[in-house]
Amino acid sequence: MQTGLAIAILLLTFFVLIILRVPIALSIGISAIVTSLYLDIPLEMVFQNMISGVNSYSLMAIPFFILMGDIMSKGGIAKRLINLAYSLVGWMKGGLAMVTVFASMLFGAVSGSSTACTATLGPIMIPEMEEKGYDKQFATDITMSSSVTGLLIPPSHNMVIYSMVAGGVSIGSLFIAGILPGVVLGISLMIYSYIISKKNNYPVGNKFNVKVFAKAFVESIWGLLSIVIVVIGVTTGFITATESAAIACVWSFIVSVFIYKEMSAKDIVKVVASSAKTISMIVLLIATSNAFGWLLAYLKVPAMVSSSIYGVSSNPIVILLLINLLLLILGTLMDMSPIILIATPILLPIATSIGVDPVQFGVILILNLGIGLLTPPVGATLFLGSAISNIGFEKLAASMKFIYIIMVIVLLLITFVPAISLALV
Repeated sequence: MQTGLAIAILLLTFFVLIILRVPIALSIGISAIVTSLYLDIPLEMVFQNMISGVNSYSLMAIPFFILMGDIMSKGGIAKRLINLAYSLVGWMKGGLAMVTVFASMLFGAVSGSSTACTATLGPIMIPEMEEKGYDKQFATDITMSSSVTGLLIPPSHNMVIYSMVAGGVSIGSLFIAGILPGVVLGISLMIYSYIISKKNNYPVGNKFNVKVFAKAFVESIWGLLSIVIVVIGVTTGFITATESAAIACVWSFIVSVFIYKEMSAKDIVKVVASSAKTISMIVLLIATSNAFGWLLAYLKVPAMVSSSIYGVSSNPIVILLLINLLLLILGTLMDMSPIILIATPILLPIATSIGVDPVQFGVILILNLGIGLLTPPVGATLFLGSAISNIGFEKLAASMKFIYIIMVIVLLLITFVPAISLALV
């Protein structure tokens, strides 16, 4: 009885605070403290778990990845990546839409953030597409949805968080595993863009020109080297994820300030302040989520969830469908990081028990939660796209119905075709 009531207190306190719009990190922390007081658990144990949650060397990679993304978004990288994308795919039917998808794949890979990608490319590409005759709602939809590719294509700080919570799954393997799924999602969105553009007779860009492409590639290669540094460094084992993130961060600073020369001292201060704010939020979130997760384990919630799922079916296909459904629902209610921190210890053992590789599960988890960023009531990328385009989020969500279907199909492919995630690994 006490255990059941404690679980109810933990979850109800958390969701009530979320409804009251208390910041999620504080909601998680307060609910953990309230439940601990009910169970007569010394608060010292809660705070010890919070400290142990952030006392990780691999966690140091996250601040560097975030700072690198902020530097590159302000240092002229986005503009050059758009030019590269336009020179490569702009000549096709609906070329600007495809440029948006391709640029999102490139810039999302640099920033590792769906919201950062949308915030950077949205104000550039949405007005550009509207001016060329594209429907503004479609332009916003494709900009938001394509930004999710950056969560899969390395480097991704969410993969680092998953690696830490999953008990040290190789970050290099996770980075490599995300490449093909990210490309599959990007190509799927490009095909959708072509179909819609053909149907609505959207314009075609300039013909493909090798010289234009070569010039755009040369201009953008300095920024793209940051991705190469991270991926090659981590996957070869020559340097750790933290070291590669630090080197890539320094390199992006050099490129933005001394090569592209688009960042002043004033810009650097703003970027560092913005990154510090984001980093502090993530660190606090990781700390409180670790205490929350420890309480869930103490109350044997993972065992309850496992028995509930196995109670429905022992068929691996059904179990995977249930896990995906649960993650999709959670993604509509919470942001990515807390779900990764809380759900991974519960669902990963279930997935591995039916033969799912932990690396593949990481990709499944990230894509699920990426879809959640585009869905109400909490989808951060959906609300950001609404703010940029001045279109109500409910209208955007309604017009995204076919994109949701495409993304779920890609999710199911990644779930039931392990080779998509594991072939390169």
